[in-house]
Amino acid sequence: MYLEGIVKDVNSIRYATAEEMEQRGVRVFTNTEITKVEPDRHQVEVRNHVTGETRVESYDKLILSPGANPFILPVPGNDLANIKTMRGRQDTIDLKMLSVDPDIEHVVVIGVGYIGIEAAESFAVAGKKVTLVDIIDRPLGVYLDKQFTDVLESDMVDHGITLAMGESVVEFIGDDEGHVKKVVTNKGEYPADMVVMSAGVRPNTDWLKDAVELLPSGMIKTDEYMRTSEPDVFAVGDATLIQYNPGKTEVNISLATNARRQGRYAVRNLEEANHPFPGVQGSSALRVFDYKFASTGLNDQMASKLGMKTKSVFLDQDTLMDFVPQSLKTRMMFKLVYDPENLEILGAQIMSKEDLTANINAISIAIQTHFTVEQLAYADFFFQPEFDTPWNLLGMAGLKALQQENNA
Repeated sequence: MYLEGIVKDVNSIRYATAEEMEQRGVRVFTNTEITKVEPDRHQVEVRNHVTGETRVESYDKLILSPGANPFILPVPGNDLANIKTMRGRQDTIDLKMLSVDPDIEHVVVIGVGYIGIEAAESFAVAGKKVTLVDIIDRPLGVYLDKQFTDVLESDMVDHGITLAMGESVVEFIGDDEGHVKKVVTNKGEYPADMVVMSAGVRPNTDWLKDAVELLPSGMIKTDEYMRTSEPDVFAVGDATLIQYNPGKTEVNISLATNARRQGRYAVRNLEEANHPFPGVQGSSALRVFDYKFASTGLNDQMASKLGMKTKSVFLDQDTLMDFVPQSLKTRMMFKLVYDPENLEILGAQIMSKEDLTANINAISIAIQTHFTVEQLAYADFFFQPEFDTPWNLLGMAGLKALQQENNA
């Protein structure tokens, strides 16, 4: 929102200030880094980046949340000037300045997840010529199935974004002054006065390899109580795996909502391990130009990755009834994914130019509580002609799934 100019003050973009946390009884040390953890001594080594001093602090309980770092593609030229990432506060400030730089005409964004799409939209709105590059074949393909991404692809092209899908970057080429000028892929070349690298993240855990057990991926190994391999040391956030309920497995889902819940459960289990983490459905949402979408649980890509068999139904209809003037109605797309054996709901996606994203929260709860398509079909949803249709879209999807099963 800051890149687009909706939020004017970058300093206002935060969950809380140090002062607010202090008022809640939390001591906050800014410009400070934990450089070493010694579980056997219950100690941490602390570096003050203002004074350069290092000290040792002891702890009774320790909660680690080291987060993740942007993945830098290991190709020639990746150290050229104006190759940026989009992860933290300073990155955001740098990108904002470059978005209004008249010398920046061509922008290449690498990665078509949420961060990459947000960057591409922001620079397109700023009047830059944007190219999106990714090795996968559809933008936002991790979050949405083809019915949705086909619409978004067309909309992105209409907004001047060039899509280079199914391409991998092999080199960055710069000018004599060391500034990036071209991105070379295995299929073509694209002019670039600037590159935004958003090709995923890697856990920030190298400094912890001698302190706690790490998985081969570098993630911190934890149990359902957020405990690590070491007594009194817990871990949460982007450097951990999380229980993924629809797939009955653990995956890494880097979302602030997940980290916050993990943090709460770590605290609940500090004294005694009585509160296992209930898992997540991977619910998320985004706006891309005029379209708002949300998803939760399994989609085609994730089901294939996990080797799970699913069935689905798809709705593509107006938001309101036929007699309502067309000017008041909007196209709505909804997909419901379910288990063909027990008919339990496993996932859903929704998209419209109207904000219908909150419906996904209901599906998230349905997945967690093992709701079936029949229960969804006959659930008690309100009807008001100004807001929806006699059968709520969730109920309609449930009914369509039942009909599909009856005709099978």
